[in-house]
Amino acid sequence: PTKVAESLRAIAAKFDDTIKEGAERIIARYSAEYEAVIAKYKPRLEGKRVMLYIGGLRPRHVIGAYEDLGMEVVGTGYEFGHNDDYDRTIKEMGNATLLYDDVTGYEFEEFVKKVQPDLVGSGVKEKYIFQKMGVP
Repeated sequence: PTKVAESLRAIAAKFDDTIKEGAERIIARYSAEYEAVIAKYKPRLEGKRVMLYIGGLRPRHVIGAYEDLGMEVVGTGYEFGHNDDYDRTIKEMGNATLLYDDVTGYEFEEFVKKVQPDLVGSGVKEKYIFQKMGVP
């Protein structure tokens, strides 16, 4: 939600005050709803570490959602990443975040064993490996 609000404000900034006010109304309209979701889940998730490998969706688009819940993204990557993907993603990540490119199931499993995240956000192909390892 914080990234959505940032995006709306950045877009509105290119227009007049009417558009800026409209963006703020939209943000205010939904803030109670997303704040309730955050309040419900953040106590359970705050301080947890997550690794992402989510295929076609660009990880940088969801990093903020995990951060809004108090989680730290400690690893992320792309199956078909381009230089601009990594340039943009690096700006979203912490200094100690593991970045991987087109990792195999075996490589990803080894990364998870070493980094020991609390949660793995992955696609259909990878999810069973981690379910069998007992990593949500």
